[in-house]
Amino acid sequence: MSIREELAHTTLALTSAEAKIVRVLLADYPMSGLGTASRLAKAAGVSDPTVMRLMVKLGYGGFAAFQAKLLAEVEARLHSPLLMMEAKRPANSSEGTVNDYFHSVSDSLERTRTAVPSQSYGRAARMLLDCKGQVVLLGGRFSRHIASMLAGYLVQFRPDVHDIGALAPTDFDLLIDLGKRDLLVVFDYRRYQSDVVNFARQARERGVGILLFTDPWLSPISEHADLTLIAAIEANSPFDTLATAVVQMETVFAHALESEGQTVRKRIEDIEGIRRANGVTLDASDFTGPGDRRTAAGDPAKWAAPFVRGKPKST
Repeated sequence: MSIREELAHTTLALTSAEAKIVRVLLADYPMSGLGTASRLAKAAGVSDPTVMRLMVKLGYGGFAAFQAKLLAEVEARLHSPLLMMEAKRPANSSEGTVNDYFHSVSDSLERTRTAVPSQSYGRAARMLLDCKGQVVLLGGRFSRHIASMLAGYLVQFRPDVHDIGALAPTDFDLLIDLGKRDLLVVFDYRRYQSDVVNFARQARERGVGILLFTDPWLSPISEHADLTLIAAIEANSPFDTLATAVVQMETVFAHALESEGQTVRKRIEDIEGIRRANGVTLDASDFTGPGDRRTAAGDPAKWAAPFVRGKPKST
């Protein structure tokens, strides 16, 4: 459990002075904990000994031990591929690099499974389906592709789904049309993108609900999120794996499918009808036998016209 989670969900009986310290730490996390104990005490309006007593109550030997763990968390959040190339040099493995990598991803997947209560997936599905306004999806350089995958699933269940894709400066204009009826779904994993964080923060200021998918080090967006789903992303590679994030996203959709599959059947049938009418996909009915291809959209001869013996023919 991260320090932020520990502070936010502590079951300890805190005095009013200790509660003030916790509020200061959470209000400007992690920066508020990186100074001296005296500075923290002054910011909270309490005495230095009160800070020390709180640290002991939380299970640390003192403020120095607390700060050491906090610094370790900050360092982990900011790891770049260059730093991780040094930290994760290939080790001699009897299984070989491929199997070793697969095992590391499998381990992260198991940690993800046990880290998030199953009820959270149901709650996330309800947030997506019950939203009365727009559902807007956003992610970082790589994670935006997972956001697009979720958008592709979600559009079969409901209207008003908007995938931002690669966030551009002009996309901030979208905030003007967002409000309390809308939901922002964000995928944000270390190293967190400042533009994505800023967009989410400003959306929250406008009353937009936020569903966040992130890692154990918690994107800064977690301070504003209504629900945060955490995925373990470490793998035997300088680059974190997003395989666990994809599985987690698909798990949310599986919950949505289980609860609303029959309700939205008509919408899915209509979408399939549009796809067939436009020859978007190749279905079983398009193949009547080996080498015989037919399309629901038109004449098979037209479909095959550009090809001669398997090679493209200029048209």
